[in-house]
Amino acid sequence: MANRLSKIYTRTGDAGTTGLADGSRVAKNAPRIEAIGAVDELNSTLGALLAEALPQAVRDCLDDVQNDLFDLGGELSVPGHPIVSDAHVRRLERALDRFNADLPPLKDFILPAGSRAAALAHVARAVCRRAERRLVSLSRKQKVSPAMQAYLNRLSDLLFVVARALNRAAGKPEVLWRQGKNR
Repeated sequence: MANRLSKIYTRTGDAGTTGLADGSRVAKNAPRIEAIGAVDELNSTLGALLAEALPQAVRDCLDDVQNDLFDLGGELSVPGHPIVSDAHVRRLERALDRFNADLPPLKDFILPAGSRAAALAHVARAVCRRAERRLVSLSRKQKVSPAMQAYLNRLSDLLFVVARALNRAAGKPEVLWRQGKNR
């Protein structure tokens, strides 16, 4: 990285705009910035999950994902400069298959609960869905790489499976949804 941040505040955003990596300025509530912010929130949520004791395979996978999300944010901040590719999506699919292989098939819906780590993985999944929605909103107004959209879609699936795997590793049963429980 050639440019180091030696001064964190610049005052350039005080009027409600922010700079993209290509030098352009946009409103802080522009769809592109909403998408960048949601991806940043997702990455931070994964950081909270990574603060937990996790199986090494999950830790390694999520470490890769955090780096991918920084790349994805970078691609969003430099419109037209692709970084995330179909290879990233395929890597997530392989991880999904690997973690899902040891889990029993689902017969019912499950609630986002169980161990603390699994619950945090479910929070990350929900935040990932929000990031995906923000990216879809952006794609309705500006060109967005289909690989980025596929990546976030697959990542939310992966986080669901990771939550199940974390409950299994912690010896926690999955909490089943009981339709109409409180009627």
